[in-house]
Amino acid sequence: MNLPLEPILNNWVAGKTPKKVEYQQLATEALADKKRAKAFGITPLNVEKIIQERTSLFQAIVSKVLSLPSFHSSTTKQQAILSLWKLWLPLAMQLASSRQQLRRPLIQGILGGQGTGKTTLGTVLSLILTHLGYCTLSLSIDDIYKTYEERQRLQQQDPRLIWRGPPGTHDIELGLQLLEQLRQPKQQAPILVPRFDKSAWGGIGDRNGTELVENVDIVLFEGWFVGVRPINATVFDGNTPTPIQTPADKLFARDMNEQLQDYLPLWEYLDRLIVLYPVDYRLSKQWRLQAEQEMIATGKSGMSDAQISEFVEYFWKSLHPELFITPLTRNPSLVDLVVEINRDHTPGAVYQWIMDNG
Repeated sequence: MNLPLEPILNNWVAGKTPKKVEYQQLATEALADKKRAKAFGITPLNVEKIIQERTSLFQAIVSKVLSLPSFHSSTTKQQAILSLWKLWLPLAMQLASSRQQLRRPLIQGILGGQGTGKTTLGTVLSLILTHLGYCTLSLSIDDIYKTYEERQRLQQQDPRLIWRGPPGTHDIELGLQLLEQLRQPKQQAPILVPRFDKSAWGGIGDRNGTELVENVDIVLFEGWFVGVRPINATVFDGNTPTPIQTPADKLFARDMNEQLQDYLPLWEYLDRLIVLYPVDYRLSKQWRLQAEQEMIATGKSGMSDAQISEFVEYFWKSLHPELFITPLTRNPSLVDLVVEINRDHTPGAVYQWIMDNG
């Protein structure tokens, strides 16, 4: 008997008791997706135990997840139910297991651009891990930006740094000190975590005090180039992807690539790295346009379509996804998990690296 996944999960959301045939169907479904099964360590020998554990956790947490503001419509609720079962729960269980094996706080890197769901992933993982008894800290690379004054001076030195975000605009020493404190097996005292306010100075942004945390078990460290490494600079000698077109564009790309060297000590603190990988990197521009239009529709001010296009392409010029992200997903020594992101922002295929996807 082949029971579809959605009705089974919806029955459980409605409070119905799982049936043996449903467990069997979910075990079959989990093994059928070989790449996802491999990524989450699911085998014919352990699948029954894993499905039972995931089912108990699903029933305990699903109502809390569906109550999050992100899932207000029936469509997003249904997407959330499937994402919870297929990605968020197995990933949270994997992180909990990794934390136990490490016997010290785990630092999980999350690499993803605009619209890939970094914030949602962090929120849901924190909720699940809290239920499992782990204290989770969400940390953005934004939180270690240089101050407003420092970035203003930086822009005077290099007028090409017209927006915050590219390599060179962060306080790496601050990040190193923070991650060193957070990964200590026994944190002797509360830790001051810097926080960044994007709305300060008319949207230019600035640090907004600190948050006091203690007894952190798992750090979710996310950002648009977290874990990204420098590439061979000869790439910029030949044809480069749009919008890196002019000699000035290539020089900027070279300089940003060189700046990445300074971030390598920061990436050494990552115990694991997940890449949220759009099925087409150009979707980030479309997603950014949609988000801005929705914000404007609520009466808030925002950027024009032309300004958004310039904004997104600026970041493609600094670290182009085809040059920096795609090769990274093919490197199993650096990336633990690749999660493809569909056009509707939902997670798609999950695998350990893209070479395994052929």
